[in-house]
Amino acid sequence: MNSKSARKTGMYVGKAPEELAGPDGGDCPSAQLLNALPHPLLSVAGDGSIRDVNPAAELFFDMSRNNLKKIKFHDLLPFGSPLISAIDMVRQRRAPINEYRVDLGTPRIGAERYVDIHIAPLPNLADGVVIMLQERTIADKMDRQLTHRGAARSLSAMGSMLAHEIKNPLSGIRGAAQLLDTAVSDDDRALCRLICDETDRIVSLVERMEAFSDGRPVERGPVNIHEVFDHVRRVAQAGFARRIRFVENYDPSLPPVLANRDQLVQVFLNLVKNASEAIGEDSVDGEIELTTAFRPGVSIRAPGKAAPVSLPLEFCVRDNGPGVPEDLMSHLFDPFVTTKASGSGLGLALVAKIVGDHGGVIECESHPRKTLFRVLMPVYSTRAA
Repeated sequence: MNSKSARKTGMYVGKAPEELAGPDGGDCPSAQLLNALPHPLLSVAGDGSIRDVNPAAELFFDMSRNNLKKIKFHDLLPFGSPLISAIDMVRQRRAPINEYRVDLGTPRIGAERYVDIHIAPLPNLADGVVIMLQERTIADKMDRQLTHRGAARSLSAMGSMLAHEIKNPLSGIRGAAQLLDTAVSDDDRALCRLICDETDRIVSLVERMEAFSDGRPVERGPVNIHEVFDHVRRVAQAGFARRIRFVENYDPSLPPVLANRDQLVQVFLNLVKNASEAIGEDSVDGEIELTTAFRPGVSIRAPGKAAPVSLPLEFCVRDNGPGVPEDLMSHLFDPFVTTKASGSGLGLALVAKIVGDHGGVIECESHPRKTLFRVLMPVYSTRAA
C-alpha cells in the first residue's frame, strides 16, 4: 500500500508519529490513535536511533520520549536479545514478522518482562521499522496465580487430613511423656521434655496448615488499606523491624477495598516480616516501602463469578534486600518453599490463598536491592458486598 492509498483509508503507513501533525501543530487523528494504543510502539531508523514512541512505550521502558530519542534501540535490550536479529530480518526481507514470548527484562524495567513482538518495515524511512510490543508478563502471572490457588487447595485437603489423623495421636504421646516425667530420673527427664517440645512443634505446624482448610465464606466489607498499612507498620516497628526505615507512598484518593480487614493485616504483616528478614538485622540502610495506587485495566475471572472481576487497586511492599533466588521465583507461593533455614514455607502460600479467596492476585518481582510484592484487589461497592 502506498502513502496515497493509505491516506484514503485513514492509515499513515511509513510515517513516524512525530510527522503526524495537524495544520495547527496539534496531533492529527492518526497520531491520537497511536498515542491511545495500550501497547508500546516505537519507530526505529536504519542506524538504530529511535525516531518516536507512544506513551505506552515511555511507561514500558520507564523513560521519557525525549530521553528515548537520544539513545539507540539496542541499548534498551538485554545482551544477545533475539529482537536485534528479528529487526535485521525485517530490513532484509522488507516484510513484517512476529516473535512470541521474548524476554526483554533488564535491571531498569524488571528482571522478567515477556512480550510478543510485531515488527514491520516503514516504507518512507530507509531501513526503518515500526515495533509494537504486547506484554505477556501479566497474563503469565495470572496463570501462575491459578497454579498457586491449585496448590493451596491441595494443601487444604492435606491440612484437614493431618488435623484429623495426627493431632489426636500427638496428644496421647504428649500426655504419656508428661506422666513419665514424674517417674523417671533427672537424666531422663530432659528426654521427656524433648518429647513434649517436639510434639508441640508438630501440633503448631499442623495448626498452621489447618488455616488452609478453612472453607467458610470470608466476611468482607469496605476496608481502608492505608489504615491497614499504618497498623502493620506500627506492629513491625515495635518489634521485628525496629531498625528498618519505612517509606510510605500512598494515593490519598484511593477508594476502599472489598476485603476482610483482619486477613489483610495478616497478609501484609507476613509480607513486611519477610521483607524485614530478607534485609537482615545487620543492615545499616534497610528500607521497606509501602505503596498504594489505582491501576485500571487488570481483571481476572474469579471463582463463582460469571464475568471477569476488575482489580484496579494495587498495594505493594518493596524491600532493598538481596532478592529472591531465581530458581525459587516460579515456586515462591507453593507450600514448603522457603529461603529460610528454619522456615516452614507456609507463610507465602497462606498469603496467596487469602489473596485468592478475596478474588485478587499477588505477584513478585525480584532482583538485588529491589524485591517487590504486588497485590491487586477489587474495589468495594455496595453491589459487590
